[in-house]
Amino acid sequence: MKKWLKGIIIGSTILTLAACGSQASTGGMELVEDGKFTYAASGEFKPFSVTEADGTMTGFDIEVGEAIAEELGLEPVQMKFKFGGIVEGVKSGRFDAAVASHTITEERLQAVNFSTPYYYSGPQIFVRPDSSSETLDDLTDLEIAVSKGSTYEEDARKVTDNVILYDSDVTALEALSRGKHDAVITDFITGKEAIGSGMEIEGKELLGKSEQAIAIAKDNEALLEKVNEALETLRENGTLEAISKKYIGEDITVDPEAE
Repeated sequence: MKKWLKGIIIGSTILTLAACGSQASTGGMELVEDGKFTYAASGEFKPFSVTEADGTMTGFDIEVGEAIAEELGLEPVQMKFKFGGIVEGVKSGRFDAAVASHTITEERLQAVNFSTPYYYSGPQIFVRPDSSSETLDDLTDLEIAVSKGSTYEEDARKVTDNVILYDSDVTALEALSRGKHDAVITDFITGKEAIGSGMEIEGKELLGKSEQAIAIAKDNEALLEKVNEALETLRENGTLEAISKKYIGEDITVDPEAE
């Protein structure tokens, strides 16, 4: 075979293999699909992500994802996925990012990178009105329900081995309200929303501050940089604050400890 013909065949093969890849490169960003920002959320974490009757998701996280996509000049594509598997989905390249209220932790940083925080919150203990428990120590050896894959499990296991895992925080709170378990640990905003919806529960001890951020695969530094730039723009132009007030009723996008 002539060398020039062999070169054409090899070159064509390389192009074909590149075209068949699972990701596309846009401006240095590795994307699941060219021209689109594919982001995951659980759809089970009201008011951050809620699944509507038609299967689409709405909520604080969802609008933040859409706003970021707009800043990036990409089409937003929302993907509903169980919370416990979202970080792995980002790591493996199934999603470009997770806009799903993930708290930045050392363990998660081993698997993915995180953007700058887009909101601040914290875990809180929730019990039924007839409970005498007020603090985490009061729950020693009692039954605590938390969402699977959340950081709240770590808090619960500090005082008990009797930890019940749910697919979502809302279903855990619903179970508590119906008389199951002794307590639930979840984000204080989610608990506040549940109380507002009529659940028979009360908030007790706050267990600290957490920073929520967008998870992105470690080998996608270009996308991380662009997402951080987008978040900075959304902070400066008031979009993040407006989304927060729409769903939360207050601005949770500013670090409460910042001067």
